[in-house]
Amino acid sequence: MTITEVQNKDYPVLKKLFLEERKRTFSWLDTSDYQLDDFEKQTQGEYIMAAFIDDIPVGFISIWMPNNFIHHLFIAEKHQGKNIGTALLKTAIQKTAFPITLKCLVNNKKAVEFYKRKGFIEKSKGESDSGTYILFELTKEIV
Repeated sequence: MTITEVQNKDYPVLKKLFLEERKRTFSWLDTSDYQLDDFEKQTQGEYIMAAFIDDIPVGFISIWMPNNFIHHLFIAEKHQGKNIGTALLKTAIQKTAFPITLKCLVNNKKAVEFYKRKGFIEKSKGESDSGTYILFELTKEIV
């Protein structure tokens, strides 16, 4: 596996991955409005790195660099549980500065547990159109 900055040629695969994984992950929401073009809309202006296996993107992380804010972290379902998310987080940490923050919906229990295991601390909770979210903060290297 390699992790590198995303290039335009990677977008078709990442757009599909983003659409499929959002629909699967946010199963409690109405995802009928999700579109392939959401990837470009939701990551515009962000720094994006992807994990590649055999030159095919299998996951990505997008960061809003001015605030060191992780906006998205998605791994294709068949590649989950293989430390790809951890590797992407570690790479993101090298590109940003502490504290690093992110928001995670409370109902996304798998992701909430992942971030807690990695050392993210719950700073607050808030409400969004998609439900209650946790604002997480990371102030040190992850485990």
